[in-house]
Amino acid sequence: MAQHQLEPSRATLHGHFSRDLPPALTVDSGDTVVVRTLDAGWNLERHSAPGVRARQFEPRDPRLDDGHALCGPIAVRGARPGDTLEVEIREVRPTDWGWNAAGGVRSELNVRLGVDGEPRIHMLWSIAGDRKTATNQYGHTVRLRPFLGVMGMPPREHGVHSTTPPRRTGGNMDCKELVAGSRLFLPIEVPDALFSLGDGHAAQGDGEASTIAIETPMERVELVLRVHGDMPIRMPRAETPAGWLTLGFHHDLDEATHIALAGMLDLLGERFDVGRKEALALASVAVDLRVSQIVNEVRGAHALLAPDAIS
Repeated sequence: MAQHQLEPSRATLHGHFSRDLPPALTVDSGDTVVVRTLDAGWNLERHSAPGVRARQFEPRDPRLDDGHALCGPIAVRGARPGDTLEVEIREVRPTDWGWNAAGGVRSELNVRLGVDGEPRIHMLWSIAGDRKTATNQYGHTVRLRPFLGVMGMPPREHGVHSTTPPRRTGGNMDCKELVAGSRLFLPIEVPDALFSLGDGHAAQGDGEASTIAIETPMERVELVLRVHGDMPIRMPRAETPAGWLTLGFHHDLDEATHIALAGMLDLLGERFDVGRKEALALASVAVDLRVSQIVNEVRGAHALLAPDAIS
């Protein structure tokens, strides 16, 4: 199988999803793609000081590039609506800098937490890949757990679609379990799949509480893309080092949890050849329900089945 390289440039970057975007790269099922990404905010360099805007990628279209800086789309020959795209994540390597921020913006969550007033706090992080840690200007150190916040494809509907909310076809899922060693499965709704990626995170907690993880460019992302015509799924699922997980998205977090749990019942039925009631009974004693993120207009939840949870 072939290996392809994708670098950030005007021809490969976009800030929206659309089935009408021309592919930046076309591959065959089973090919490897190595990608270098910008951070979600289109920054080209580290911030010189907290709150000081860094040099950003230009030119940008204010309508088409107002979302996350995504690389792609990558067309997969022969992919058809109804197929499933497997994204094998082999490597996710961040650069040596990142940033995040909190408060200072009026939002429902910030108001409830009492942090909507100015000033906004900015944290600048130095990333030590060899030590697998990141340290901010205050001396706080966290463990690295790099992953991509956005991996997905456009929905079947024509038009320009925001990168902010996750969808059936993936996108801004912000699920911290999708690290290297994972296999992500996404339902395909458009011909040739048109897969895009970006929004590198060096570390994030479940929920992404301030709306911003440690945002960082990725020096190297290595993926293998495969198309499955015999694996119909309704929502994203993944096999990760932490176990199998199923994802749910909805404006209401309860409903997002129900969608994730329904997907897990499907998965349990397939893996253990059990009916839905038996799957629910097993889930009640062996499956963890977690909040992926609460900040992307559409809430995200995932159900997690650890590798040794059921034998």
